[in-house]
Amino acid sequence: MNFKVYILFSTKLGKYYVGQTSDLEKRLERHNQGRERFTRTGIPWELVYTKACFSRGEAMGLEKRIKNLGAKRYLASLDLEG
Repeated sequence: MNFKVYILFSTKLGKYYVGQTSDLEKRLERHNQGRERFTRTGIPWELVYTKACFSRGEAMGLEKRIKNLGAKRYLASLDLEG
């Protein structure tokens, strides 16, 4: 489980961001330091979900599924399962 899919939320923008990484702590730091162009305007970002994956391919597949469904709907579907 070297890779993680994550969902961030910006209260400033009221939006979610979905990504995948092998170093979640470093990646979150980059988002909140404004070092990522796409997420710069939403600082601060709050980590709301993570899922460990066995490979980068698996992580990329899950990231794509979440983006296609929408992060908000994906998170809501998890609540229904729980």
